[in-house]
Amino acid sequence: MTQDIAQRIAALADELEEHLYRYHVLDAPTISDQEFDRLLAELQALEEAHPSLVRPDSPTQRVGGTPTSDFPTVRHARPMLSLDNSYSRQDVEAFDRRVRQSLPDEAVEYVFELKIDGVALSLIYQDSLLVRAITRGDGVQGDEITANARTIPTIPLRLRQSGVNCEIRGEVYMEISDFAQLNAQRAADDGPLFANPRNSTAGSLKLQNPNLVAKRNLRFFAYWIHAEGGGQTRHSECLETLRAWGLMVPEHQRCASLADVFALYDHYAAARAELPYEIDGVVIKVDSLSQQERLGYTAKSPRSAMAYKFPAYQARTRLLDIHLQVGRTGAVTPVAVLDPVPLAGSTIARASLHNADEIHRKDIRIGDTVLIEKGGDVIPKVVGVDRSERPDDSAEYAFPNQCPSCKGSLSRDAEEAVARCDNSTCPAQLRRRLEHFAARNAMDIEGLGPAVVEQLAAEGLVKDLSDLYELNVESLGALERMGEKSAQNLLDGLDRSKEQPFDRVLFALGIRHVGTTVARTLAREFGSLDDLCKASVEELEATHEIGPTIARSLYASLPDLPALDRVLYKLKNKAKLQFEMEAEEAAPASHFSGKTVVITGTLSGYSRDEAAALIERLGGKTTSSVSKNTDLLIAGEKAGSKLARAQALGVAVLDEAAFIAQLQEAGVA
Repeated sequence: MTQDIAQRIAALADELEEHLYRYHVLDAPTISDQEFDRLLAELQALEEAHPSLVRPDSPTQRVGGTPTSDFPTVRHARPMLSLDNSYSRQDVEAFDRRVRQSLPDEAVEYVFELKIDGVALSLIYQDSLLVRAITRGDGVQGDEITANARTIPTIPLRLRQSGVNCEIRGEVYMEISDFAQLNAQRAADDGPLFANPRNSTAGSLKLQNPNLVAKRNLRFFAYWIHAEGGGQTRHSECLETLRAWGLMVPEHQRCASLADVFALYDHYAAARAELPYEIDGVVIKVDSLSQQERLGYTAKSPRSAMAYKFPAYQARTRLLDIHLQVGRTGAVTPVAVLDPVPLAGSTIARASLHNADEIHRKDIRIGDTVLIEKGGDVIPKVVGVDRSERPDDSAEYAFPNQCPSCKGSLSRDAEEAVARCDNSTCPAQLRRRLEHFAARNAMDIEGLGPAVVEQLAAEGLVKDLSDLYELNVESLGALERMGEKSAQNLLDGLDRSKEQPFDRVLFALGIRHVGTTVARTLAREFGSLDDLCKASVEELEATHEIGPTIARSLYASLPDLPALDRVLYKLKNKAKLQFEMEAEEAAPASHFSGKTVVITGTLSGYSRDEAAALIERLGGKTTSSVSKNTDLLIAGEKAGSKLARAQALGVAVLDEAAFIAQLQEAGVA
């Protein structure tokens, strides 16, 4: 009987894995979802009744791992190098010349691959079984996320070739439709949205619970292999081997000449929006593995391959109007109202115009046909005008001299490009100040979102920040869709906000030039708002990370705070907010203790301010620029010149995965 059950379990596991392969890799399912679920339920029932017969590569083992508190750091057997990249055709031609000069009198062929905009991952197989999955990390070591990788259906738990010991590398990604569905759900849950599919993929792989990762519909493309006794002589053969072993590989093609590469590049540059996943360029690789080996490597990149990136997405549309938005500090920002146009997977109806100088420099006029651009997660912006389609009655745009909200006068500092409303009681400024005050990195008031702020201001229930703490269930009951439970939740959120430390309160007040990092610095240096208001410009400028411009601006702004005496008095004495620093406990020993740290690029798990706060909590000091005094650089996605300077100076660099690992080790992640 046991033998029969073992055979049935093995047969079910093999059949289900074959169906998973046909569905996810070949996109050619042969049974219905209902039939698949029936077979899976039978296998689960048999395995639960006979746990000793569960195979490590059983389809039931893809999901259901227990949550983990951290990801172990693992050193790569071979460094995971990055690729040199460029947007320039001339740079690709120069790459080709270098390759051919290094291989005189040899024929050179390339493999053209689509460059998936995802997250690099290394898979280790022993005897064809997946035993370990490691993120790229800093290229030398990464995080082991095997339990999360096992949930990705296009990663085989067992290769379709027996007896294989190998390392496979590739890219984890999320299809555009799955990304849109994920963000729609997060929006429905009133959660923060991911900026793009790559960020959502990176964030998903860092989740501690594999069951949650399984719900993200991640996928994997393999593009590299190192196998014992592999026998392949060309990269194109490696890709076909990977496909035969049950993995998906990127769209690719062998190219006998650079002309073939450029023809394919032009094709995909035009057609990339039709793909189900995002690509940010193509990869060009020398096909011969022997030639790759002889070409060798630089300190960070192979000389046999490069990435040829696509330019930012652009589209043409009509500029219907220019609206002015008023910020919490009175800054008035022009926004282009556009005839909606599809661009990079979304419909764009508004785009940034930056300021009056930018409108004048580009001679942007209402009614113009404009060129808009969107690169990655960058906010769409107007980059040019097609003057050949300008209407005959077109007129230059005259930037108003009155605030669009309160009709007060606008002023402009000689050192700034932005115009500002000088009326501190401006309704638009009040709304933005309330939103800023309630933000997660400020007072973190649950339930006080933009819609509620709009109603509170419109009904006259809140005329300044201190009025928030005089709200009650009865007054909130007058608001639309504000039931008793929602009202009580908001009041509870306001009550909890009273425990926020002085630096958060200082940032929440919305003083110009006082971001979260500056607020922490000022709070630690001066200890209280009273002492801060008494500081001279020299004392402010002598403060770490407070340069002359911020010091002068602060000195000019702080004397105006007594004009808010009534508001501040109520916030301090009635609401009992924290206007003084509490004695700090000694920071625990950590990787950041005593180090000067710079953060650059985009982090998917934390805002830059949140990351800086954690570093300072662990005894580090954050600065904004890289110098010989910098000890450590945290490099997020799209790290630029600061990363290059840090590498030139020999500064230690952590990518986001390694940064999070250090936070977890210190017990604060």
